[in-house]
Amino acid sequence: MVKSSSGLDEEGQAGDAVETLIQEVEANPDYTSVGYGALPNREGEMEMDAAFMDGNSMAMGAVAGIQHVLHPISVARQLSRRHTSSFLVGQGATRYAQVSGFEMRNMLTDRARKRWELAAAKTTTPESAGPYRGHDTVGTISLDAHGSMAAGTSTSGLFMKEPGRVGDSPLPGSGFYVDSTIGGAAATGLGEDIMKGCLSYRIVALMGSGLSPQEACDSAVYKFDDLLRNRYGKVGEISMIALNKRGEWGVATNVEFTFCTARKGEPIRILMANPDGKGGTRIKPVAKE
Repeated sequence: MVKSSSGLDEEGQAGDAVETLIQEVEANPDYTSVGYGALPNREGEMEMDAAFMDGNSMAMGAVAGIQHVLHPISVARQLSRRHTSSFLVGQGATRYAQVSGFEMRNMLTDRARKRWELAAAKTTTPESAGPYRGHDTVGTISLDAHGSMAAGTSTSGLFMKEPGRVGDSPLPGSGFYVDSTIGGAAATGLGEDIMKGCLSYRIVALMGSGLSPQEACDSAVYKFDDLLRNRYGKVGEISMIALNKRGEWGVATNVEFTFCTARKGEPIRILMANPDGKGGTRIKPVAKE
C-alpha cells in the first residue's frame, strides 16, 4: 500500500495504484487468501479470480478460475482494454495469460499444500467451505489527482471450494463497481451471499442518490443482512468498502473487519470495523504505519 499510495502522491493514475497494490498482495505468500501460496480448492489446485474496472470509461476486465498466473489482476486489467471477450474463465483465461506473456508460476507453496492435506484428511463437503477468517479477497478503490477512479479485486476464493466455483470478486456490481462521477465500492466475504444483493452496485447507486459513503455502506449491508436472514434463513460474512469522488470513504460489515486507508499528506491508517447492532458501524484505529 505504501508503494501504490506514494505513486498517487506523485500524480500517478488511479488504475496504476490499484494494480500495483494488488500485485504486491498476489506475490506475497504471507497473504493466505490471495495469489501465491493462497487457498487451494478441494482437489488441491489453485483457481484464482480477479477483476479491474476503470471508473472513467466503465471498462471492465475479469478472470475466473485462472491458474498458474502470478498476477491475475494484471490479466484482468489488460482484458479491460478489450470491448469483447473481456471476461475469461478457466483454461481460456490461463491460455490467454500464457500467450500474452504474463508471468506463469506454480502458485501452490509447500505451506498451502500442507494446509490442504490436513483439510483433505477430514470429511469436508462443498457446503462446509467458507471464507478465510479475516476475509478472502483484496479489494481496492482509488482516486487520483485528476478525479479518475478505478477498482480492482483478487482472490483464491473459498478454501476447499468445489473446482470451478466462482464467487462475487470478478463480477461487476457484486464484488466491485466504480464510476468516476460518483464513486466506487468493493466487497469481501461469502461471495454466494454478496452476489444475491449486488452490493457494490447498490452502494454506488446510493452514493449517486446523495448518501455519503458511510451512509450508503450501512444502508446496503445491514438492510441486506436482515433481508437475507429473514428470507434465506442465514447469511455469511459480508464486508464492504466505498470511496466517493471527493475522497470520502465508508465501510460496513456484519463481522469484525480490518481495512486500510491512504490519503495524500496523511499516514496510512489500519482500522477495525464492527457492526454496532443498531444499523451502523463502529470504526476504530488498530495501528499506525
